[in-house]
Amino acid sequence: MGPIPIRTEVPVSESAPRPLALVTGASSGIGRELAKQFAQNGFDLIIAAEDVELDDATEELREHGVAVAPVSVDLTRRADVERLAAAVQGAGRPLDAAALNAGVGHGGAFVDTDLEAELGIVELNCASTVHLAKRVVQQMVARGEGRILFTSSVASQAPEPFQAVYGASKAFVQSFAMALREELKDSGVTVTALLPGPTDTEFFDRAEMTDTKLGASDAKDDPAQVARQGFDGLMKGEASVFAGSMSSKAMGRLSAVTPAPVATKLKRPMSEPGSADR
Repeated sequence: MGPIPIRTEVPVSESAPRPLALVTGASSGIGRELAKQFAQNGFDLIIAAEDVELDDATEELREHGVAVAPVSVDLTRRADVERLAAAVQGAGRPLDAAALNAGVGHGGAFVDTDLEAELGIVELNCASTVHLAKRVVQQMVARGEGRILFTSSVASQAPEPFQAVYGASKAFVQSFAMALREELKDSGVTVTALLPGPTDTEFFDRAEMTDTKLGASDAKDDPAQVARQGFDGLMKGEASVFAGSMSSKAMGRLSAVTPAPVATKLKRPMSEPGSADR
């Protein structure tokens, strides 16, 4: 594979410099909608993803009159995480906000699922999140100002049968985010966790879960609504944002207080392969 293209120029407004935000997983779904929220609220952007939709997202975001620097990286590769961190540093401007949103899932019985796919979940959802957060946090703390949004999930609140690795990865992200929030409480840097429920994105297709009740459901949330609620919570400095419809918010809060063995049994019929036809 040849070198991955990185375009780091983020022009500064000649009148008054706009704040700068980083969004990962910004080519589609919740990440793209988060990037729109930043753009609509006057942030210049560095956006990262690995797929061809990144260019489309860039053009769409520029329609809001902000500067957008796309960085094409595969965040499962640690060298690429460093490339992205270098792109942020190379912007020559302080980073005001970061939405660490990139993530992937994979469904099915653990005994049958592909090992490489599940190790990829751990590398992207966990390792790259820690790696990039390290670089972002160090910059923000040195400056004494900044906002960080981690995309967690309601799946973080209880074990996920037939999404065992994905659910565990989101539990890691949630725990990590809340621990960082406590560590940084006097630093001027805020940390917010976004916990969406089932959302109408490409997630279920990519995770091979369209044959499950969860994946086949028509009651998924609008990613634009999830992103708007997440952005608002970030700007208010909230700790956790259960996002989406009222039912999704209620589901998340209920999962958080339901004993894990009970919640796990309740989730099984929703995520079990073939459950969409039962």
